[in-house]
Amino acid sequence: MPPSDPPPSYEELHRKALLSPRRPPGPPPLLPLDIPALNLLRNRRVVLASASPRRKQLLSILGLKQVEIVPSTFKEDLPKTLSPYEYVLETATEKCREVYSREINNEAKGEPAIVIAADTIIISAKGRILEKPRNPQDHLDMLKMLRDEGAHKVATAVAVMKPLDNPIDPGYNMQTHVETTSVKFDPNVSDDILLAYVRTRDGNDKAGGYGIQSAGSILIEKIEGSHDNVIGLPLRATLSLIEKAMVPEEGMDDNMDNMFGNSDEE
Repeated sequence: MPPSDPPPSYEELHRKALLSPRRPPGPPPLLPLDIPALNLLRNRRVVLASASPRRKQLLSILGLKQVEIVPSTFKEDLPKTLSPYEYVLETATEKCREVYSREINNEAKGEPAIVIAADTIIISAKGRILEKPRNPQDHLDMLKMLRDEGAHKVATAVAVMKPLDNPIDPGYNMQTHVETTSVKFDPNVSDDILLAYVRTRDGNDKAGGYGIQSAGSILIEKIEGSHDNVIGLPLRATLSLIEKAMVPEEGMDDNMDNMFGNSDEE
């Protein structure tokens, strides 16, 4: 039999929900991205081969909130005779392989569903590779150079490895990418401001010696390209690599580059 009263309207239900004493303060929680590759990873081991809290935070934007941090022990001492793009790509790849080789036979936790590694460098206007500053004076000199030389590039390489489930021919699917962003310091930033920034210690652990997501933003005049790439992990490119890596094995391309390394440079 039909109910004696009509059902409440959507507006009434919404109003009651807002007035409910059980509702926690603040906006409602966001739903995760409903993307097949990410859904496959929700309750599985996602290993980040980096101790960077910024990269972990960026991955949480994709809905990967249970990321396990396993820092790489790769020495990151490749020769600077490599081109900047070869240098950053090889570093990220070796970091990913090192962690993958340790975790693939983890008896306590089981093999990871996926391993993600990244490396970020600064390429000065004159082509010099800059990493983290060694000391306060090196930090100040680095910032002065970036200000005086003009626009520089931030290059982040991302490597993603997924173990294959084929018991006859075990291996991995590896995908890589290099993202670049152009950053220009304000040429009018004074030495005093640069020194004040160095004293905050904000840029001590960052390639190029500055953080765009923190006080280092006062040094920046213009950015061309991915903002999160400058922070340390280009999300759009990372999601694309995850999607490629999570392709079911029967649907994978036979091209060996897709299975054992595929590099894009921008």
